[in-house]
Amino acid sequence: MITKRIIPCLDVRDGRVVKGVNFENLADVSSPVELAKFYSDNGADELVFYDITASAEGRALFTDILRETAKSVFIPLTVGGGINTTDDFDRVLKCGADKVSVNSGAIRNPNLIYEAAKLYGNQCVVISADVARVDGKYRVFAKGGREATDLEAVEWIKRCVDLGAGEVVLNSIDTDGVKGGFDIEMLDAVSNAVNVPVIASGGAGKISDFITLFNTLPRVDAGLAASIFHFGEVKISDLKAEMARAGIPTRI
Repeated sequence: MITKRIIPCLDVRDGRVVKGVNFENLADVSSPVELAKFYSDNGADELVFYDITASAEGRALFTDILRETAKSVFIPLTVGGGINTTDDFDRVLKCGADKVSVNSGAIRNPNLIYEAAKLYGNQCVVISADVARVDGKYRVFAKGGREATDLEAVEWIKRCVDLGAGEVVLNSIDTDGVKGGFDIEMLDAVSNAVNVPVIASGGAGKISDFITLFNTLPRVDAGLAASIFHFGEVKISDLKAEMARAGIPTRI
């Protein structure tokens, strides 16, 4: 059985890791280089690194801190933010990323997914979808959750996978930073619609939230979180020990 992955997320703004609630009120946390090394040394299966204001500010993802971060970790690194062209994919991969996450750039040009998958392989292309409920429907948001679109989330994610995305990160804006548990309903809809790995993001507050996620939705491949790891509320070693006790396959 494939092990379930635990993935800390580094949301980076102005060269620092930050964290907020519902994608707002961002507070400074730490240096991405130091934090990435800590997670790499302490049981994380992968890392996600987002330059969270690149798309909104209309600029390319910064690469100096990314290079330093990539040098400090020995686990797979997914990088996103301001990815709009295959040249952006190339630049980020050359800085040490293993996978590239795209959101707003794919909304503007869905063919970017196809082009990138053809050049670098499906396993390199991650569709990151920021999703919130609007009038009872799941709607995709662009520019770090700042801009609503008319895209229905499940259909959009299916389209991205059909174009070549090899993995999905589903970020629930409704549960982000609230620490009330993952968005099981939204994750269920998405994980049943695609046949590639789905990473749950948004809402983790305690160890039992991960246990509930994996027991309720065995099709979900990984749980991603930020603040509970950043602020020491949950240690990855403790989380994995509890997962193992619950019979959930994990890399200890």
